[in-house]
Amino acid sequence: MSIDRSLRLKDALVRHRNVLTRTERILKLKDEERWEEDSSVLGLPKVAHRKSHAGKKAAKEKEAAEAVAGVEGAPAAEAAAPAAGKPGAAPVAGAAKAAAPAAAKSAKEAKKK
Repeated sequence: MSIDRSLRLKDALVRHRNVLTRTERILKLKDEERWEEDSSVLGLPKVAHRKSHAGKKAAKEKEAAEAVAGVEGAPAAEAAAPAAGKPGAAPVAGAAKAAAPAAAKSAKEAKKK
């Protein structure tokens, strides 16, 4: 049986909220240096507050760079290394086998030229 929403702990599930309280808006304005102490707390300017996805784009770019390095003949150990900082990242058992054909293919192309 589930707990009614009114009985849940407020801290148990912290989520991103689109609407900030007045004090949160003032703190955000102070951080942006847009707040003056003699200003009225009524009629505050709008404050952009968006949920950020920190690190996702950088991680994707890193994976793409590793994939390119693996195709160009980089050692299989580097291609099989898990991504640092990712939760649940573990070395894949077949990664070395998958990198070996790519390295062999690039070696064949180098011999042809």
